[in-house]
Amino acid sequence: MNTIEVCLSPNLYENYSVENKIVVVVDILRATTIITTMFHNGLKKLIPVKSIDEAKELKQKGFLVAAERDGEKLDFADFDNSPYSFTKDKIQDKTIVYSTTNGTNTINLAKDSDKLIIASFLNLMAVVNYLINQQKDVLILCSGWQGDSCSEDTLFAGALSEKLLQNEFTSNSDSVKSSIDLWKNAKNNLLDYIKNIYQYKRLVNLGLKNLIGFCFKMNTTDVIPIFQNHYIVDLKKIALS
Repeated sequence: MNTIEVCLSPNLYENYSVENKIVVVVDILRATTIITTMFHNGLKKLIPVKSIDEAKELKQKGFLVAAERDGEKLDFADFDNSPYSFTKDKIQDKTIVYSTTNGTNTINLAKDSDKLIIASFLNLMAVVNYLINQQKDVLILCSGWQGDSCSEDTLFAGALSEKLLQNEFTSNSDSVKSSIDLWKNAKNNLLDYIKNIYQYKRLVNLGLKNLIGFCFKMNTTDVIPIFQNHYIVDLKKIALS
């Protein structure tokens, strides 16, 4: 049987072996939700970068850039960090450079793993089915917030772990158990539960409350963004090419 592990923060990543594992990167509020949305709306490629300087350099080379820090759009960026900004008419068949406070750092941290995919509540069941078919061990890597764990990513880790354990995966990880416990406590009243988490309050204070419900929508797409050769692309389009 294949195993599941959950890494609750990028600061703990070095404690895990990723050899022959699929790494599932999660940043529910908001990077991986937005990456999923981009590919659902026809994006061709995404370039995830860590630094503002790198994003600026690529902007000067003619790339479109989506960039934020601490929830606010950077002044040189073409896009903010709202899922509503990435409509099909603006991004279909385009390549976008993306830099965020947490999520793109996590992607770059794990980019040398054997296989790295992007997950959110939007593509939860697509990710579940993909992982079942791959028959490999899984590490769910939560982006957290500035090095600490965060409830929304842990909730997703619990939701994904619960599904995989129902499908012949196994785990001896306390972080898997605690993630599932949190998910079971929250899932029947999820939107009420998240009103008490730190990131909900932070985004509300930034005037971004309208984005939060979107990030907890379930199974609205079957795209699976995957990191390959310095880019993120849609796994389905690779299979068809």
